[in-house]
Amino acid sequence: MKVFEGKRIVLGITGSIAAYKIVDLASKLTQSGAMVDVVLTESAAKLVSPLTFSSVTGCKAYVDQDLWQVEDHVLHIKLGEENQAFLIAPATANTIAKLANGLADNLLTVSALASRTELLVAPAMDGGMYSHPATQENLQTLEKRGVKLLGPAAGHLASGMSGKGRMLESDQLLGHLRVFLGKDGVLKGRKVVVTAGGTQEPIDPVRVLSNKSSGKQGFALAQAALDQGAKVILISSPVCLTSPVGASMVDVTTAEQMADAVLKETENADLLIMAAAVADYKPVAEMNRKVKKDQGGLTVINLETTQDILGELAQRKKSGGVGPRFTIGFAAETENLLENASLKMKKKELDLIVANDVSRKDSGIGSDKNQVTLIWKDGRKKEQPLMEKSAVSDVIIQEAAKLMEPA
Repeated sequence: MKVFEGKRIVLGITGSIAAYKIVDLASKLTQSGAMVDVVLTESAAKLVSPLTFSSVTGCKAYVDQDLWQVEDHVLHIKLGEENQAFLIAPATANTIAKLANGLADNLLTVSALASRTELLVAPAMDGGMYSHPATQENLQTLEKRGVKLLGPAAGHLASGMSGKGRMLESDQLLGHLRVFLGKDGVLKGRKVVVTAGGTQEPIDPVRVLSNKSSGKQGFALAQAALDQGAKVILISSPVCLTSPVGASMVDVTTAEQMADAVLKETENADLLIMAAAVADYKPVAEMNRKVKKDQGGLTVINLETTQDILGELAQRKKSGGVGPRFTIGFAAETENLLENASLKMKKKELDLIVANDVSRKDSGIGSDKNQVTLIWKDGRKKEQPLMEKSAVSDVIIQEAAKLMEPA
């Protein structure tokens, strides 16, 4: 998560039982290269000790008494001005009321008042407290001032009841911080469409023709684009992955649905990254009843080719139709990797193609790693080492940004 490297982040913790969840967030931010300053209110320190946070961040965790220590001259100004992100999570109804009314009666609120960056606030409280008119009015006041509210979610609450007021999970908060810190990246203002996963073509009501694609590379590409400030549309078939925070999801199943979504979403897109493994064939007709095993099973399935999405986009480009300004494709091959990838790039009129050998056991489909070769339409080739798919995605997104630079 390079977006966090070298960044100073203030985490404000208030007196909600959800405070324990922020230990995980502080740890992950630190592991990602961020410098994390934790500030606990008096109530928060009764729930989770400052020592716990210091143990995972390697830095002092501040409490109210530190405001009056001579070692840190004007501590609240230092915390308020020397940060790239200021997140208060969990934020109780009491602290939200203080922020809305400009009160600064503890180290956290005075630091928030001094902050030069946009505040991020993750509410956490019982459902009745959240829905109370006073709390809602305070939240509206904060939003009008430019404070970004993260959540809350609906679900089980500490009171034992269910309702809206549950703080977002640490991974969701991490995602929001990524979007916030990446908002001014090299793809700021760009619309990027990414496809992911393997499509499923129905044989009967319970069986499908599909492939082994996990969607990991496509989801990693969507996250990498978000880290660089892009507006991301992620078109994906069913996969066991969590959507990156900030991406607009379009769920599809079949190749036809994938084609419809891609053609629609790329009409005004700056970039399409076609990472999905779209089925090449589908059954001519779907059987309306499950084929029973004791009835002799299936001996022949008549197949026909699916719609060629990149081919249609290429035809649109030739005829002057609407489509993405730039297109990056993938070539998953088991033999003649570079030759087949180069042919595909020319045929589909791609700006860049990412070739990978899917016969390898240590990378590619289903793996967390990939080893790819980038090929440009001018014939240049650049082989990449075996890397995590997140690192491969960072490389591709940086090259995509170069494609879109003004000539």
